[in-house]
Amino acid sequence: MKKKLLLSAALLGAAMLLAGCATKPSTAASEEKAKKCADLIDSIYVQEWTEETDDLCRQAKEAWDALTDEEKEMVEGENADPDYFGRDTGDASLDDPRNADGIGENEILVVSFGTSFNESRAKDIGGVEAAIEAANPDWSVRRAFTAQIIINHIQARDGVKIDNMEQALARAVDNGVKNLIVQPTHLMHGAEYDELREALSKYVDKFDTVVVAEPLLGEVGKDATVINEDKKIVAQAVVEEAVKSAGFSSVDDADKQGAAIVLMGHGTAHTAKVSYSQMATQMKNLGYKNVFVGTVEGEPEETACENIIEEVKKAGYTKVYLRPLMVVAGDHANNDMAGDEEDSWKSMFMDDGAFEEVNCQVEGLGRIDAVQKLYVEHTKNAKEGGINAEDDSKPETVALKDGTYSVKFTTDSSMFKVNEANKDLGELTVKDGKMILHVSLQSKKILNLYPGLAEDAKKDGAVLLEPTTDTVTYEDGLTEEVYGFDIPVPALDEEFDLALIGTKGVWYDHRVCVTLAE
Repeated sequence: MKKKLLLSAALLGAAMLLAGCATKPSTAASEEKAKKCADLIDSIYVQEWTEETDDLCRQAKEAWDALTDEEKEMVEGENADPDYFGRDTGDASLDDPRNADGIGENEILVVSFGTSFNESRAKDIGGVEAAIEAANPDWSVRRAFTAQIIINHIQARDGVKIDNMEQALARAVDNGVKNLIVQPTHLMHGAEYDELREALSKYVDKFDTVVVAEPLLGEVGKDATVINEDKKIVAQAVVEEAVKSAGFSSVDDADKQGAAIVLMGHGTAHTAKVSYSQMATQMKNLGYKNVFVGTVEGEPEETACENIIEEVKKAGYTKVYLRPLMVVAGDHANNDMAGDEEDSWKSMFMDDGAFEEVNCQVEGLGRIDAVQKLYVEHTKNAKEGGINAEDDSKPETVALKDGTYSVKFTTDSSMFKVNEANKDLGELTVKDGKMILHVSLQSKKILNLYPGLAEDAKKDGAVLLEPTTDTVTYEDGLTEEVYGFDIPVPALDEEFDLALIGTKGVWYDHRVCVTLAE
């Protein structure tokens, strides 16, 4: 009997050993399948479209569909994770990609950064597009996204193809469009807006007329005190919507009940970041003392989440309603604001321990009626300002004759301006169609300028503008040596990028404008 038990135990052990050996190849095979899928996701998680992109999107989805539920949880790469294909973001079929041909001669191209969150895309971006279409029945409305990473995500996961800027503009040319209005859904004149204009510059000679409409908040302004009607409309609209969603009768009612409304923007290192400070100023001017404006990136610095938490606590509010100050409630709203990770705004407010309630309203600006109407107004202004659908001729451009002109040089900074002895004026030299501006600055603290962005100025091979030594004479007769610069001017009356580096060795972005002196 003992021998039989020993034999049975031996057989059982051998079987278990064999079973264990058999599972190893299976586990290894699963890991390999998951890795293949992750690698394919990483290959399309890029900002550049190539001729291989469409096929890689197809392969990535096929690799995902071939995985078991357990294998899908194993997908992990540099950017890949199970949520790439597995997260439910709504029904993609409810959104119109607006990539059809048959455009006609007049097109309004609505350009957005984009989002892979299907419901938000349909309500926020789609809502703006539909409003513009309803207001312009004689024009075709089409879509372009600037984020290729997002375009690829939607195409791979849902089989929906959205044009990038190059594709949308090429489609317009192929369809014989003569008059083109580009309406950005961007919040401000930031980096994405600049990239849009750069992409468009390659196609302007393909159309009879082209005009770019204002982004949502309109002109930036030089500092935090500068506000405009656009910012006022957006401020009133988002606060009204936040109050309604929270169940309060008014913003004052929310204030009396100890509730703060915290609006989370994206933030940017671009000079346009002052727009967030301007929106905070607008809230104060409207009397919204319980409304706070922050940013994911913490630029401007005072808009970082930890600083906003301290402001809300100091003001004595115990209930918080988080809402995106973004056109689209996409990744930032769903994850950075309302996510469960420890670094989300919801988690950071909750973990602080000073608040009884922390609520999230995951709704973008684009679905608000007043915001849609503002975009419609911007499109209308663009149309009236440069395009006549019945006129086939290009607008006449006035070029300056060769010679020298007194011009006004304005910037977005009080620290970067023409020396006061010259009263904001510089000398513009025009020769063979090229314009060069010479300005004398305030001191010798600015060492170099660069016609473009700071990030490009830091690259190897960047050609920097070297200073000249100028002597200026003040009203009291005193003289001083300061640095001056010869600056190439791409166009009059239009803002352009001009980066600078000072004695601290740090590059800064600035926007400047040159206009003829009156």
